[in-house]
Amino acid sequence: MSWILLVIAGLLEVCWAIGLKYTEGFTRLVPSVLTGGAIVASMVLLGLATKQLPIGTAYGVWVGIGAVGAGIMGMVLFQEPATPARLFFMSLLIIAIVGLKVTSGR
Repeated sequence: MSWILLVIAGLLEVCWAIGLKYTEGFTRLVPSVLTGGAIVASMVLLGLATKQLPIGTAYGVWVGIGAVGAGIMGMVLFQEPATPARLFFMSLLIIAIVGLKVTSGR
C-alpha cells in the first residue's frame, strides 16, 4: 500500500509542478487553489508512505516521478524541446526509480 501512496504522491507532484505554470505567479485564483491542494495532498501521501518505506527511497522515487512527469508534460503541454539528450537523461531517472524500488527490500 505504501508504494501505491508513493506513486500517487509522485503523480500529484507532477500536477502541482505543471499547475505552477498555470497560476501565473499565483495571480490566478482557481489554478492557485488547485495547485496548493495538489501540493498538500502530495506531501501528505509522501508522509504516509514514509511510515513503511525508507525516507531515501521514498523521497528519491517521489522526486523522480515528479521530474520525469513534469518533463514529459512540459513537452506535451508547453512544447518544450524533446531533444535526444533530454530524453536520455529522463530515461536514466526512470532507471533510478526502478532501481530504488527493486533494492528497497519492501
